[in-house]
Amino acid sequence: MASLKIPTLKTPSHSLSSKLSLRSAFSANFPNSARFSRSQPQRSRVLIITSAASSSSSNKPTVLVAEKLGEAGLTLLKEFADVDCSYNLSPEELRSKISLCDALIVRSGTKVNRAVFESSGGRLKVVGRAGVGIDNVDLAAATEYGCLVVNAPTANTVAAAEHGIALLAAMARNVAQADASIKSGKWQRNKYVGVSLVGKTLAVLGFGKVGSEVARRAKGLGMHVIAHDPYAPAERARAIGVELVSFDEAIGAADFISMHMPLTPATSKMLNNETFAKMKKGVRIVNVARGGVVDEEALVRALDAGIVAQAALDVFSEEPPKQDNKLVQHEMVTVTPHLGASTMEAQEGVAIEIAEAVVGALKGELAATAVNAPMVPAEVLLELKPYVILAEKLGRLAVQLVAGGSGVKTVKVSYASSRPDLDTRLLRAMITKGIIEPISDVYVNLVNADYTAKQRGLRITEEHIHLDGSHEIPLEFIKVQIADVKSKFASATSKSGEIKVEGRVKDGIPHLTKVGSFRVDVSLEGSIILCRQVDQPGMIGKVGSILGEENVNVSFMSVGRVAPRKHAVMAIGVDDQPRKESLKRIGEVPAIEESVFLKL
Repeated sequence: MASLKIPTLKTPSHSLSSKLSLRSAFSANFPNSARFSRSQPQRSRVLIITSAASSSSSNKPTVLVAEKLGEAGLTLLKEFADVDCSYNLSPEELRSKISLCDALIVRSGTKVNRAVFESSGGRLKVVGRAGVGIDNVDLAAATEYGCLVVNAPTANTVAAAEHGIALLAAMARNVAQADASIKSGKWQRNKYVGVSLVGKTLAVLGFGKVGSEVARRAKGLGMHVIAHDPYAPAERARAIGVELVSFDEAIGAADFISMHMPLTPATSKMLNNETFAKMKKGVRIVNVARGGVVDEEALVRALDAGIVAQAALDVFSEEPPKQDNKLVQHEMVTVTPHLGASTMEAQEGVAIEIAEAVVGALKGELAATAVNAPMVPAEVLLELKPYVILAEKLGRLAVQLVAGGSGVKTVKVSYASSRPDLDTRLLRAMITKGIIEPISDVYVNLVNADYTAKQRGLRITEEHIHLDGSHEIPLEFIKVQIADVKSKFASATSKSGEIKVEGRVKDGIPHLTKVGSFRVDVSLEGSIILCRQVDQPGMIGKVGSILGEENVNVSFMSVGRVAPRKHAVMAIGVDDQPRKESLKRIGEVPAIEESVFLKL
C-alpha cells in the first residue's frame, strides 16, 4: 500500500542517550509555571492560496482578465496585482498565456478546461467566474491541480430576476414581435393579442437566489407561484408565499415555467420530449439560467405542436447561436443575447465581487464563494478561523515528530465539541495541508487536500467527541494522532503507540496543550524551541543569553515544572530561525536533557 514517505527532516535536535526525548521536553503536568512574554499582534492568516512568484519585476501576482470586467473591479485588482486584460483569446492563445498567470477571471464565454490547467504548469491558483454559473470551468481538473474556483453569486441576482420578469411580461404580451411588426410598416393589433399574468400559475424551477427573487416579483404581479428545488428549505419558500412541490407537479400545473437552476449532469436537458408531454397545452417557458437545461430541438418540436405556446430565452446551449438556429428564428420565441446580468449596476457589482474574491484568495484568505471547496458560510469562517490555524499547525507539528524514512499511512483526528452538527471539512483539509507540505514539494490547499491525501495513500479518519456544556465555543480541543510510525521523541508517543498532539484556542490564539501523554501550554506563534531540563535557577538566563548573542529575538518564554528542583519544560518563541550552532549550544547546557527546534 502506498504511504506518505517521511524524509529525514533537517530539524535540529540534541539529546543525551540517558535522557528522555523531545516529548519529555513537552513534559507532563506542570502546576507551577512562570511565563515571560511580550505582547505581539496576531499575524497568522489562514492560508489557502499562495500565489507563485510573478514574472513581473514588481513581484506582484499576475491576473489575466479574459473577458470584459467593470472598471471598479479592475481598479481593485490593479491595487494588488499586475493585470493583463486580453479579451477574445482563442483556446491556443489562452493556453500559451496561462503559465505566466496566478489568477484568471472569465465570464461565461471562455472555456477553462483541463488543457488550461495543464498548460498553467501549476502556477494558476485562482479562477474567478464573474457571475454565478461555473459550467464553463472544469471543476474536477481545477481541484486536481489545486486551483481554487470562485464566483460572484450575489451581485447580479436582482438583475437576473428583473430580466426574467421582463421576458415573462414581454412574452405574454408579444412585445418583441409587435415591435418588429410595426417597424416593418405593419399595424397588426389582432395578431398580437396576449395573455394576462394575474391569476396564472408560475412554476419556478430552481429556488435559489434568482429563483426566489423572481417568485417575489411574480407574486407582486398577482400570479400563483409554486416551485421545485430538491435543496430549498420549505420554510424559506413559505415565508414568501410559495409552495414547494415535486418536479412533475410543478410542470403539470404551470401556465408559465421559469428556469433558474445551474447546468449539471442532473439538470442537463431536463426539459425534453418526455417532460414537455407532461405539461399543460399552451404552457409558456422562460429561461434565464443556462441553455443546456432545455433540449432545444425538443423545444422546437413542442412549439410546432402547440404544446408550448411561447418561449422567452436569454441563454442557449451554444453561444452565440448559429444564424440559422431554428429556435432563435421561431416566431413564437423571444430571445435576448445573455443579458441576465447586463445592467450597469450589476456589471459593476459583479466586477467588485469577483475582484475582491480573487484578491482575497491570492492573499491567502478564506473564500466564502469558493465553488470547488467546502462551502462554509462567511460567519462560520470567521468563527472557525483560529481553529483552522490550530488545525494546520497541529498537522505540521505532528509530522515533524515522525522519524525520517517512516511512511505515514493513517492519521486520526479527534474533535471535542458540544456542538453535534460541527462541520469539520475545513479543519480536516488544513490538517492534511499541515501534514503533507513540510515533507513534500506538493502544494496543498483547501481545494485539493482530500485528493492529494488519497493520491499519497494517506488515510485520514475523524472522530467527534461530544461534550456537555455551552455551544458558545465551537471546539474545546483538536487531537491529531499518527499511527504505525517511528517517533523522533519517545515522549511524543502515547501508550497505544501513536504520535499524539493536542491543542486548543485560548483568547483567539492556538495553543499546544498535549504531546503524547504530557500536558503543556505553548502558544503556536512563530517558531518554538522546546527544552526538557532539570529545574534550577538561571536556566532562562543561560538560554536567553545564547539567543541574544546570536541576535535571535525572543517573543515569549514559558516554563512549566512538575515540582521545584525537579524536571521542567521551557518553551521559547522566536521570530527567526536560530543557526544550528546556536541550537547545539542550547543542547549542550548541562541541565538541559533535550531540545528541539520546531518551525511552525
